[in-house]
Amino acid sequence: MTESRDQKLLALLRRNARTSVTELAKALHVSRSTIQNRIARLEASGVIRGYSVILGGDYLEGQVEAHVSIKVRQKLTARTNTELERISQVAQLFAVSGEYDLIAIVQARTLEELSQVLDDIGNLEGVERTNSAVVLETRFRR
Repeated sequence: MTESRDQKLLALLRRNARTSVTELAKALHVSRSTIQNRIARLEASGVIRGYSVILGGDYLEGQVEAHVSIKVRQKLTARTNTELERISQVAQLFAVSGEYDLIAIVQARTLEELSQVLDDIGNLEGVERTNSAVVLETRFRR
C-alpha cells in the first residue's frame, strides 16, 4: 500500500476503529490480506498504538467536561503527573507551552463531582494554580 492509502486507512480507522477488514479492503480497493498486513505493520511501527472507546448516547450526555490549565512547580512535575494519572476523571493530560505547563481534560458524572475533582487537582503538591473552562457543547470530535 502507498503512503496515501495508509492515510486513507488511518482516516477510516479514526472514524470507526471497529470497521471490519473486509469493509476496509473494499473501501481501499485492496485485498483483505493487504489490509491485515498493513494494520499489523502500522501497529508494530507504533503509528497505531491502540484502539479506544468513544462514549455516546445517554452516558455521554450525562457527563460534564472541563479543560483545566495547570501551572506546576518545575521540581515537582513528575510527581504531579503521576498524581494526575491516578485521578480517574482525568481522561487526558497534555504538556503545553505558555503560561501553564499542563492541560488536563477532566470528565465527571455531575457538576458536584467535577467541582470536587477540580479542588483535588488544585490541592495536589506541586500545583501552583489552575484555570478551568467547562465545556458547554461539543461541536464535533474525531
